Amino acid sequence: MRPTSEGQGTIGVETLLGDPKKAIVKLSIPMIIAMVFQTAYNLVDAIWVAGLGADSLAAVGFAFPIFFALIGLANGIGIGGSSAIARYIGRHDRRRAELAAEHALVFGVLVAVLISLPLFLFAEDIFISMGAAHTAPLAADYGRVLFGGSLIIFVMSIMSFLLRGEGDAKRSSYIMVAGSVLNIILDPVFIYMLDLGVAGAAWATLVSFGAVTLVMLHWYFVRRDTYVRLHLLLFRLDREIFQEVFRVGIPASVQMISMAIMQLAMNLIILMVADTDGVAVYSTGWRVISMAIIPLQGIASAVVPVTAAAFGAHRYDKLSVAHLFSVRFALKIGLVVGVFILVFAPQISLLFSWSEGSEHLAGPIAELIRINAFMVPGVALGMLSSSTFQGMGMGLRALVATLLRALLLVITFTYVLGVLLGFGLQGIWFGLLLGNLMGSVIVFSWVRLSIAHLCRQKTYV
Repeated sequence: MRPTSEGQGTIGVETLLGDPKKAIVKLSIPMIIAMVFQTAYNLVDAIWVAGLGADSLAAVGFAFPIFFALIGLANGIGIGGSSAIARYIGRHDRRRAELAAEHALVFGVLVAVLISLPLFLFAEDIFISMGAAHTAPLAADYGRVLFGGSLIIFVMSIMSFLLRGEGDAKRSSYIMVAGSVLNIILDPVFIYMLDLGVAGAAWATLVSFGAVTLVMLHWYFVRRDTYVRLHLLLFRLDREIFQEVFRVGIPASVQMISMAIMQLAMNLIILMVADTDGVAVYSTGWRVISMAIIPLQGIASAVVPVTAAAFGAHRYDKLSVAHLFSVRFALKIGLVVGVFILVFAPQISLLFSWSEGSEHLAGPIAELIRINAFMVPGVALGMLSSSTFQGMGMGLRALVATLLRALLLVITFTYVLGVLLGFGLQGIWFGLLLGNLMGSVIVFSWVRLSIAHLCRQKTYV
């Protein structure tokens, strides 16, 4: 039989229901550490692949948006599950929290199975259509490994988010750190020792993901020591639970996919003013910016369950405190990180241009990093606000905000400055900065208005 809504809560649940400021700090710090490790393996991937030459770096650059879309789709489903779990915890309804977790996991498995086969079979054709040209075979070698392992990617990502939904950021962070460290260790083994080339980087990622997925399966189905327990043999589709999970999960998935579409569009715009080396510069420099934003993502991962629990309990005062505190917290951290990468951009760029075939990319990579260094504190406004919308169950608003920023403002500014006005790659890098900053200000303002409206409604009631 399923557990009822009664029962002893975990430390994570108590954290979610307590002081929102303390909850955000307590949940975000382990996630920041974990995400730094996770992005470190992405950087190490790029460093090792740089030894294979500029074509291999470009190949990974073409494959990365699709891989990012897979991760994004899985994370979107996980965010939907996490948000629903935390809202039910706020309502003290453990049984429905478990149902939400089950719906997220089952749906994720089905999606992974459906999309992996066509991506695997038509990988090279897809990359040719993306403009990969002579690097398409290399991109296909890298992509097919990850496409074939989509099921592992989805299960790992979703289960990690389920842990965060019940406030167990610590174990979720353990998983991310362990997977990242294992990936870093396996990279040179698969790429060089086993002579798998660029495909070896993908194999290192997939094997690492698989190992940590086994650990989480052990926690959920053998030790069974999580607050939310899975009873998949008893699974029955529940329309109300499905809607509760996927009114955030589906928009969140589309949000993530829209970011991948932005990456694809950026590649196409870059190819209008440069060759595949421009794609290599962008994909590598963007990895650095992505790593700089990691602390913000760690805070955002805490904001979703904390705001969801407050929203579920109808504590809109705590919701407002959580949003403003998280933004201030992220702005301070983002400013420090932004200054760091601005100052050390030349040294950072050398990590990705150490081989004879990639040394000419050092200057352009440093330029991209310097121009976009202050995007880091600026996006705090938008990222934390979007996560607040997700916590409130307003996934569609979070999606609209992302589409406005990524597919309207960023693409428009980069195309106008880089192509129409003829500023080339430098114009594209400035367009990337301006589009992100403007979009962040808009979504922050929208969230503040939404919270104020909820507070007024409660006052009148």
